[in-house]
Amino acid sequence: MFAKITSLVAAAAALMATPAMAETRDVSGTIPVNNVSQGGLDNEFTELFASWEGIENGGTMTATGEVTSTQFAVSVPSRMPVDGVTLTSGFGMRNHPILRQRRRHNGVDLAAPRGTPVYATADGIIEKAQYFGSYGNYVQIGHGAEMETRYAHLSSYTVSSGEQVRIGDLIGYVGSTGRSTGPHLHYEVRVSNEAVNPIPYMVANLDADEDERAARGGPE
Repeated sequence: MFAKITSLVAAAAALMATPAMAETRDVSGTIPVNNVSQGGLDNEFTELFASWEGIENGGTMTATGEVTSTQFAVSVPSRMPVDGVTLTSGFGMRNHPILRQRRRHNGVDLAAPRGTPVYATADGIIEKAQYFGSYGNYVQIGHGAEMETRYAHLSSYTVSSGEQVRIGDLIGYVGSTGRSTGPHLHYEVRVSNEAVNPIPYMVANLDADEDERAARGGPE
């Protein structure tokens, strides 16, 4: 596509730069309509202008000349999923509060009263909104470039699969569904399906509660 764009632009420039001949001939005749509407060059220019329109609308051109839409751009999580929460379990290895085994915790547990609003932490597309095993009522958002966020143990959710959301949109409410000891949000950030520490993506100073009676849970 990139080579095609270059050759088309070069051809147009060469045509405009060619000086008029001193001697001209009167040429008359008709051009078949099919040659105009279905000509290969006409189609190539249509494709070229569509690409330029895509770039004007915020898309980008790759090294091969392909234009990617903004809907495939990545949106990085950059806000708290819940306001006014207490961190009751961090990311990494821990003693599981229910299974009573040493397990890796793939997210963080944020305790808050039942019914506290839960928000999307970045723009994206709802990939799942359903009851999902030990996660309980669960929402998963894809943010592009194989980045996703997960919100678990909700009392209920307000979105549906395939819906587009913006950062700060309401997606559900804190609950204690699934494998949970009390009302809290289990929050995950994943890149290429690998869980990463969500703390760097959260913009708040969190109070921590190490009391074993604090609300915790999680699939792991």
